[in-house]
Amino acid sequence: MGIFDKFKKKAADVAEEHGDKIEAGIDKAAEVADDKTGGKYTDKIESGSEKAKDLVEGLGEGGE
Repeated sequence: MGIFDKFKKKAADVAEEHGDKIEAGIDKAAEVADDKTGGKYTDKIESGSEKAKDLVEGLGEGGE
């Protein structure tokens, strides 16, 4: 198993165990970013945060 395979496995394990906390952090970061930009980029921030949460969910399920 190569180094990247080990990293991917570890990331999947962390996402599975702590996915809810990671997603809450993503939401908080999006909220702060939206506040700092005065709502100017709300759509882009929401889109990016949803994609990040989908990635975490996919890793937690063992996929990518």
